Amino acid sequence: MFFKLFCLFTLVSLLELALIIEVGSHVGVLTTILLILGTAVLGAHLAQTQGLQILTHLRAELQAGQMPDNTLIEGLLILAGGLLLLTPGFLTDTLGFLLIIPPSRKWFREKLKNYFRRRMNLKIHYWHM
Repeated sequence: MFFKLFCLFTLVSLLELALIIEVGSHVGVLTTILLILGTAVLGAHLAQTQGLQILTHLRAELQAGQMPDNTLIEGLLILAGGLLLLTPGFLTDTLGFLLIIPPSRKWFREKLKNYFRRRMNLKIHYWHM
């Protein structure tokens, strides 16, 4: 597991660096830096507003006695998106924005729920063997 994570972080870092250099060679260093800073500021703002909306929704569900499964997953996706947006780079920014904006976040939420269901079914299957 450690080796896979190491490879993933190394590969992503190298791709980000290559992309930043490529963009910088086309639009200039200052514009590239401003783009990176701008996406970080915009991303932080989006993460904050979406996070507050999720928190409000979570409180309403809890007060109504409902289990907030979708809301909790979306909160985790917003947190992950915010962290990705604070990481300098265009690939991580793109993924971060996709995790924060509601339409694509819902797509990721459903994919994550399906992943958890498969994992749970697999464990239950092995448990009964």
